Amino acid sequence: MSANSASPSSRLMSGNRCSLPVAVFIVLVCLFLLQLYSLLPQKDAFKLDPQIHTSRRFRELDEVDEENIQMPPPRKRSPRAIKRKPKRPTTIIDEFLDESSQIRHLFFPDMKTAIDPNKGNGSFYYNPGRIWLDTEGNPIQAHGGGILYDERDKTYYWYGEYKDGPTYHAHKKGAARVDIIGVGCYSSKDLWTWKNEGIVLAAEENDETHDLHKSNVLERPKVLYNENTGKYVMWMHIDDTNYTKAHVGVAVSDYPNGPFHYLYGKNPHGFDSRDMTVFRDDDGSAYLIYSSVDNSELHVSPLTKDYLDVTNVVSPILIGHRREAPAMFKHQGTYYMITSGCTGWAPNEAMAHASESVMGPWETMGNPCLGGNEIFRETTFFSQSTFVLPVKGLTEYFIFMADRWNPADLRDSRYVWLPLKVAGPADQPLDYEFGFPLWPRVSIFWHKRWKLPFRWSE
Repeated sequence: MSANSASPSSRLMSGNRCSLPVAVFIVLVCLFLLQLYSLLPQKDAFKLDPQIHTSRRFRELDEVDEENIQMPPPRKRSPRAIKRKPKRPTTIIDEFLDESSQIRHLFFPDMKTAIDPNKGNGSFYYNPGRIWLDTEGNPIQAHGGGILYDERDKTYYWYGEYKDGPTYHAHKKGAARVDIIGVGCYSSKDLWTWKNEGIVLAAEENDETHDLHKSNVLERPKVLYNENTGKYVMWMHIDDTNYTKAHVGVAVSDYPNGPFHYLYGKNPHGFDSRDMTVFRDDDGSAYLIYSSVDNSELHVSPLTKDYLDVTNVVSPILIGHRREAPAMFKHQGTYYMITSGCTGWAPNEAMAHASESVMGPWETMGNPCLGGNEIFRETTFFSQSTFVLPVKGLTEYFIFMADRWNPADLRDSRYVWLPLKVAGPADQPLDYEFGFPLWPRVSIFWHKRWKLPFRWSE
């Protein structure tokens, strides 16, 4: 090697000495530009980033609130009353159902705590059990309902039972009820501020033979949009005063805010049908799910392509489980459902179910409720399932919608909306007869006050 030729190692060391200041300068410039960019206003600053599931605001949804409800002191009874009927121990559920209970305000807070979007109180916070006002300042009337997101106008539509009438009993042993007024509809861009669109399917006042005559029962309306026909199709539970008719009813409209035209009622597949819902799959196929055979089982049937009728195919599921109030949803290719027990207006324990197919077989996973206390969990937070709403931008979380029924005054029934999550360790199933995989846990988290972990923007 000649004296004029440097070794490779010496050339490398020389290059490093020359490039180091340049590298430091480039790093400092990049840091400066990054800091400057972070200070600029971002167009989508309040939109959800789907990759931030580990952020604090997401963790807050999983951090449940606890409850400690104390039983009131026992009421004094006369010796004659005691002799006539010995008093059994009073339970929290008895107090919940008793309109004169000293702790009734814990379940049904008065108008002073109402959530009013016009006043902005608790902006975008959901407060389960409180009175929820629409943009006109009136309590929302959409019980037993469901929500449709309309892609055409980027608006959510909430349909439910409009129960703004007096509660009564048709006879001594009859269930509490109100006359049919119709199906209420509310619209919203943000799922918190709701505009009253009016009654989109009204009761029949005069024709006593009509399914919608005011003396009958209309419950659990749900609406689907059919892309093939451009129609909005409403399915509902239709019954008579004594709940012996057990039909489904079908109505249709050209617009999401109605009016809807009632088509007919029927016993699907010749079976009785009570609590029901409908579900639209990713491929546009839709299904009717209804409680049948005296509420001892659920039935699932595909709808026709126009959604106006059921097909001839029907699959009985959860046979012998006695479940009602089905609310079905889908997550990562798996079908899930929340159901209620059959205890009339009294609250009971929810169950989560899962399946690889809408038609079943279905596996019961257990009670999804977390937080509150034992009695809160055993009563689905003193409410009953009605719908599970997917929220755009969220991958693991849904909104669980339920009704806190007030049988003493049904128009004053309340809404319980809570975060629902599908993730985490699998639950040990209650029934494992089909050899299914263990599904990820379904969790519904109790919160006295909560909000979605982002701001809505167009």
